[in-house]
Parts: sequence; C-alpha cells; structure tokens
Amino acid sequence: MPVPSMLFPTDPLNPRRPDPHFAWEARLVRELGAEHLLVDHDALLAGRAEEAVRRVPLGSGPLWYRGWMLPSARYAEFAAALTARGGKLLTSPPGYAAAHELPGWYGVFEGATPPSVWIPTAGAVPPTPEELAAAVARLGGSGPAIVKDYVKSRKHEWHEACYIPELADLAAVGRVVGRFVELQGEFLAGGVVVRRYEEFERADGPDGLDGLSDEDGCDAAGAVGGARGGRRAVEARVWWLDGRPVLVGPHPDAPHVHAEPDLTEVSALVRRLGCRFVTTDLASRADGSGWRVVEVGDGQVSDLPRGIDASGLLASLIAA
Repeated sequence: MPVPSMLFPTDPLNPRRPDPHFAWEARLVRELGAEHLLVDHDALLAGRAEEAVRRVPLGSGPLWYRGWMLPSARYAEFAAALTARGGKLLTSPPGYAAAHELPGWYGVFEGATPPSVWIPTAGAVPPTPEELAAAVARLGGSGPAIVKDYVKSRKHEWHEACYIPELADLAAVGRVVGRFVELQGEFLAGGVVVRRYEEFERADGPDGLDGLSDEDGCDAAGAVGGARGGRRAVEARVWWLDGRPVLVGPHPDAPHVHAEPDLTEVSALVRRLGCRFVTTDLASRADGSGWRVVEVGDGQVSDLPRGIDASGLLASLIAA
C-alpha cells in the first residue's frame, strides 16, 4: 500500500517552502521517511483550487493535509482538484464537514457536550429577534450561554461578542449575537450557534497565551469559557486516528496546563462519528462530576501545542 504524503501550506513569502508555522512538522515528516508536498492556501480560499495544487505531482496517491482551516465548500474543491491529479485526500469532504462544523458532530456527542442550538444564516446577516427567541426557548429560556458560529467563537471579545450572562434578557442576546456576526463578517461559518455556558476547573497561568486560538484560523475549536485573570480552563486536546487516541496533550491556547482526561465515554462517541482523523477538546467540570467535550475538530486543521512531541501522531498518519 502506498505511503501517504503530507500536504502543507506554502510560505506566502517563499512558495517553495512550507508556511513557517508548519515548518517543524514538515521537517519531522521528512525525518520519519515520508514526503511532504506544498499547496497554496490563499488560492484555495479564493476558490482557485487547480492553481493551489499545481505543485502536487501527478499520481501522488493518498494524502493527508496539515494546515490552516478551510471552509467545507473549499475543502470539497480542494479534494476534487487533487483527485483530478491522481491524488486522494484520506479525509473525504463529508468527513471533513462532519468533524469541522458543530452541526455535523453535535448529534453524536449530545449529552457529553454543552447543550447547543443553531440558526443557519445566509452570509453575515444576524438572525431575526424571532429566530433568537425560538433558539433561546429551545435551550430552556434562561441561564448563561456563549455565541459562536459553526466553527469559531470570538472568545477574546468575551463580553462584547461571546458571552451572554442571561438568556432571558433577549435584548442582550440580540446585542451579543449582532456584534459577533458583525465581527465575523464574511468569515462567518454556516450560521449562529448558542451554547449553554458551563463552569470548568481552572488553573493559574499567564495572560499571554502561546499557540493559536480558534480565531487564528487553524483550530476548529470554540470557547465555552474564557480566561479570567489568567485562569484557564483545565483542557486537553486528544488526537484520534481511526477511532484510536494517538496523542493526548494540552490545548494550544494553554500549553502549560496539562490534564489527563478520562476517555472512557468519548472513545465510543468518536468511533460512532466515523471520521478518520479528528480531535476532541475535553475539559473537567468545576464540580468534579467528570469530563465534557468542549469541541470536536477535523485533525487536519487542528493546531498542535507548542513543544509537544508529535512524532507518534505523524508516524501514525504516515502508516495509515
């Protein structure tokens, strides 16, 4: 069976090299004896998929992508352009969408993740007051919540465009949702999601966070709780390949916060989701009642925390 190659985005200033953020992964892939290839992420986002993959050799065979996130429609164009050149992404477009967007995975993880409702939107248009009132009612009509789209939150604008202290205050709901949609603009993914806010165990840490947040475009995760005075939720990111956990580490936003989550329940849910390469972000409830799935993401566009040993993860992908 052919060994998969790894696709990385190009450096915008030097298209013959990987993007600096992923250069260390590309080096590690070479050290593990596999090949890495380059694609133009900007061209993919612009809808020029054929141009984006022109550096990928004909007949390249099985492929994994490790790079910046793509809207699901652009990922489908990416996969089609590679197929036309004799390549095959090992995560299919339906599999990517299922793990990348909350409506794709929520039905499987419902009960293990904060209750959520969503309102599809046509571009950066806020839901109507009637739509928001119906969504709030489906969440029980009261209590705190957070706002995000199908992929991202704006947790660094916590009070302005993420956190709703009380769902019963429909004017406040509309204000936070409207600001969120305004700030997301053309990058709003799919629609507006309202999720129950839950309190998680927290750890002391610096306010300056390493790694990328979901707003930076690599992570698929969104926020259920923000940092307060440097206290981060105790959160772990678990990487799964074919239903098996191959790497457990800290969340990239807080690489100094280490946790050992109980994977008993989530293992069965990941297998049920049926996506080949995914991540789950898990947080420990503040009351000690167990671990919750904060987010699910496609593993190809989920960021690695700074300083982690990713050799086992990449070796597993190469052997898949």
